[in-house]
Amino acid sequence: MLIGTYRHAVDAKKRMRMPFKFKSELGQAYIITKGTAGNLFVFSATEFDEIYKKLTSLPMFDEEAQKAVRKFLSSAFETEEDAQGRVLLPKELVNFAKIDKNLVFVGAGNRVEIWAEEAWDKFDSENTDFNVLSKFGV
Repeated sequence: MLIGTYRHAVDAKKRMRMPFKFKSELGQAYIITKGTAGNLFVFSATEFDEIYKKLTSLPMFDEEAQKAVRKFLSSAFETEEDAQGRVLLPKELVNFAKIDKNLVFVGAGNRVEIWAEEAWDKFDSENTDFNVLSKFGV
């Protein structure tokens, strides 16, 4: 289970280190994609395989479905750590998430979300009500 919040910095080359608590669950090779709120999603290879299976089961000739599949998969990058355990964030993802210096890693159950610190702080301060979960039976 991926839970918790951790703050880290990226270096000048936009390399980051995954927090140990998350890395131990994600494994050595994980996949980073664009998220849904100006953030990034990080999936373990196993979790991404499950998502991939669902995506490939969508109708090939449904234009809207294939647009979403294309956008999601084209933004996915497999990670590769250097000798110091750092991962280079692709420029496309850095620009999408408006990452400058500081990151916030957020555990979101089946994935980790990576936020630019300013974006997370704004989101976190504006979203303090958990009552909406009751409409989902939680």
